[in-house]
Amino acid sequence: MMIKRGFFLGVLLAGAFAGAVSAEAADKIEVLIIDGQNNHNWVATTPFLKDYLEKSGRFSVEVTTSPHPDGDAAAWSAWRPDFSKYDVLLSNYNNEKGSQWPDEVKRSFEKAIEGGVGLVNVHAANNAHKGWGEFEKMTGLLWRSNKDGKRLALDAEGKEKLVAVGEGPNSGHGPQHEFEVVIRDAKHPIIKGMPKEWQHSLDELYHGQRGPAENMTILATAYSSLDQKGTGDHEPMLWWIPYGKGRAVTCLLGHVGRNDSDKMLGLRCAGTMNIIERCCEWAATGKVTLPVVANFPTKGVISLVK
Repeated sequence: MMIKRGFFLGVLLAGAFAGAVSAEAADKIEVLIIDGQNNHNWVATTPFLKDYLEKSGRFSVEVTTSPHPDGDAAAWSAWRPDFSKYDVLLSNYNNEKGSQWPDEVKRSFEKAIEGGVGLVNVHAANNAHKGWGEFEKMTGLLWRSNKDGKRLALDAEGKEKLVAVGEGPNSGHGPQHEFEVVIRDAKHPIIKGMPKEWQHSLDELYHGQRGPAENMTILATAYSSLDQKGTGDHEPMLWWIPYGKGRAVTCLLGHVGRNDSDKMLGLRCAGTMNIIERCCEWAATGKVTLPVVANFPTKGVISLVK
């Protein structure tokens, strides 16, 4: 039987294309978004985060949604996400009403990060899991009272200052406002190439965060102005901590209230979303290939994701 050259070439090309697609799919970073509870609007923000990450072409994203804090025992018994299956866990979770994950789930989470799975906490995710010591170690600074941990901030000269337990402010924030983000470690892959200073959209500027505050590398800060009921210090906005073989990154930018009255401006900032996707890539691989986006905000100029 004669096979036409064009047909044979087409088969070869189709096979090569299929192989390329398969290789590309295999190279995608597997992300698990964790949600289900939050005093912020996780119902709106999880789909937004998932869509943004997947559109980059770098990620494959799944979601695990915890039971409601009032969920029955059967629902909690059935919720057993396999965190170790993924390259990076993206937490959009803040437990409510004092609810806690089952110990089995906590240990699974710890084991995954310790074994090399990355972690990225977004905004109120650092409010979560009070009393869970290992989560607090990998997060470093959390929304807690001044009795619950140390505080780490930068002074006017950009020098780190550690505030002891029981001293200084509790965790909090002033009214939502636009503020400037300052890059503190310009060589780090997550933020390499970003403007040294850039204008962030309407958001909550967290201050006085508390915790173990150990092994932290601060990547970006924002000035917490006294005029905005802040602390007068430069507060950490982005940092990372090693945990076993894993890399845990916390980004405090990205507020979206339950009523979404702010139109998701804190999260729709082009700088915030570019940082989150680069955090996910770096936490998973230790490298960043995703570029700084062309519409990244600059000093005095806000830029939003549509």
